[in-house]
Amino acid sequence: MDHFEIRDGVMHAEDISLEALAAKVGTPFYCYSAATIERHYTVFAAAVAGLGQGTPLVAFAVKANPNLSVLATLARLGAGADVVSGGELARALAAGIPADRIVFSGVGKQNHELAAGIEAGILQFNVESEAEIDMLGKVAAHYARPVEISIRINPAVDPKTHGKISTGGADAKFGIPWDRVPAAFAQAAAHEWLRPIGLAAHIGSQLFDLGPVEDTIRRLGELARAMTAAGHNIKRIDCGGGLGVPYRADQPLPPSPAAYAAMVARVTAGWPWRLMFEPGRMIVGNAGVLVSSVILTKEGASKHFVVVDAAMNDLLRPSLYNAWHDFRAVRPRAERCVATIVGPICETGDTFADDRDVEAVGSGDLVAFMTAGAYGATMASTYNSRPLVPEVMVKGAQWSVVSERNQPAAMLALDALAPWL
Repeated sequence: MDHFEIRDGVMHAEDISLEALAAKVGTPFYCYSAATIERHYTVFAAAVAGLGQGTPLVAFAVKANPNLSVLATLARLGAGADVVSGGELARALAAGIPADRIVFSGVGKQNHELAAGIEAGILQFNVESEAEIDMLGKVAAHYARPVEISIRINPAVDPKTHGKISTGGADAKFGIPWDRVPAAFAQAAAHEWLRPIGLAAHIGSQLFDLGPVEDTIRRLGELARAMTAAGHNIKRIDCGGGLGVPYRADQPLPPSPAAYAAMVARVTAGWPWRLMFEPGRMIVGNAGVLVSSVILTKEGASKHFVVVDAAMNDLLRPSLYNAWHDFRAVRPRAERCVATIVGPICETGDTFADDRDVEAVGSGDLVAFMTAGAYGATMASTYNSRPLVPEVMVKGAQWSVVSERNQPAAMLALDALAPWL
């Protein structure tokens, strides 16, 4: 469910017309619905409440959408954060997420990032290699502070998702192979300031099949029991995230939070450990749209092109993953056409949709790329020296620009001519 709907012939974000926003902000821009974010988080948190020992931690995957207002909205609902860089850690803290609700994941943490996490007093690091264990042990010794860690396992399961967002296969770069986990625990326990207290796994994103997730969580439980028997004090199990969102109305719906929670409840019945979850896309995906203007339409040899002012640098997913985003007119009409939707960048890859049946639009019309709240603005670039687009958040009848458009002058100010020029 989202809060983008047609009212009086115009698409609204909650109680604000997208036409009105476009007149104030200019296009293209991202628009987020606070009500949708709040609803998706509370539905998921309610579904997993009561699972495991104590209160589960729902740690939002910041990489999905690191906008400060998005993070602050979630912080006020009690969410934690799953971060994968020092920059994401700084954003989570700035948005008001308490350090004891922050988990630091990622396969290539650097010493300065490990130090930042220790200085902030975060809940735990999800460690992804034996080399990282030694790196973190040295940094923790420098601070003479005990640091709790979970070992992220590579469960060698097929998550049945797009290859570029699959993270659980045997040859993926993520985690430690499950058969090396006992040795990794022993290695961590040998460091004076490291406390190996948990296990973690995350097998991929945009998951529609709960079977591989169930297999992975079951394996986490088996390993936790083995590590407990070996004398380690297991406290937490991080089940990861990855639940899919419905990008296309003509495809089956992904598993609901209730269905996911029922599966977790079945697998984890009787577990004495606190559970953790890392939802990202399912919280914010449907909470955002990218609003754009049609520059012109043109006829090719065999295609009808709709050229919009948004481009692959603004929304990379279609070019990178061949991902689908519904394309809708902000002021729809009954007429339809078959069109190829493209942006102005000088790349054939700057294509949002190819020969798609869409609402007919013309020069000056406003359009929206739906389900763009996750992996949208956060993956943007300034390719072709295009400015990063603004982000707007709506709450009821209120709205605010929550990330400004960076203007060409500001971009130029970051460059410097070499002294010999």
